[in-house]
Amino acid sequence: MEQYDSRVDAYIAKAAPFAQPILKHLRQLVHSVSPLLTEAMKWGFPFFDYNGPVCQMASFKQHMGFGFWKQKQLNDPGKLIKEEDGTAGSFGKITSLNELPADEILIDFIKQAMELNKPENKKPAVKKATAPKAAIEMPVDFADLLAANPKAQEVYDKFSPSHKREYLEWIVDAISDATRQKRMETAVEQIVEGKSRHWKYQR
Repeated sequence: MEQYDSRVDAYIAKAAPFAQPILKHLRQLVHSVSPLLTEAMKWGFPFFDYNGPVCQMASFKQHMGFGFWKQKQLNDPGKLIKEEDGTAGSFGKITSLNELPADEILIDFIKQAMELNKPENKKPAVKKATAPKAAIEMPVDFADLLAANPKAQEVYDKFSPSHKREYLEWIVDAISDATRQKRMETAVEQIVEGKSRHWKYQR
């Protein structure tokens, strides 16, 4: 990606007059930290990236915002970072340059954010543990049908647990006895053919 994006120039040019000098200052400040920071437009707003989003700025009719993508992980001894409200960024609603933290503080935040985005420092995504599915007990009537057809019983016994479960779920989910009976008979026919498929969309 290029360090500068012409779409950011266009964004600043269309911003409210009060916001333009703030946007220009922030843009210059970000790039002064490192030439590795690149620009991009995401969700209609200017972003500064280094191995992913670092910070972003946005201009509105009566205020603008500047925020850090990983603001909750930044060391902020002065308690300057505020909870985002969707448009205010990390420092509240800004209407003039003197409402921003000092440049040296912003530079420190930018350096911290870049450090967080280094591959060796990125936190791996935490996968939610999924509870194992409860076992489905073999219905007696289906077991009897399989036992009456040795070929079906032989093929079914060789199926994987997940393949067996597909059939059992389809059968026990039947609403009426007639549907259940029809599903069991169809299952036996398909099992003889050694077919593996999901049955939940069939009637």
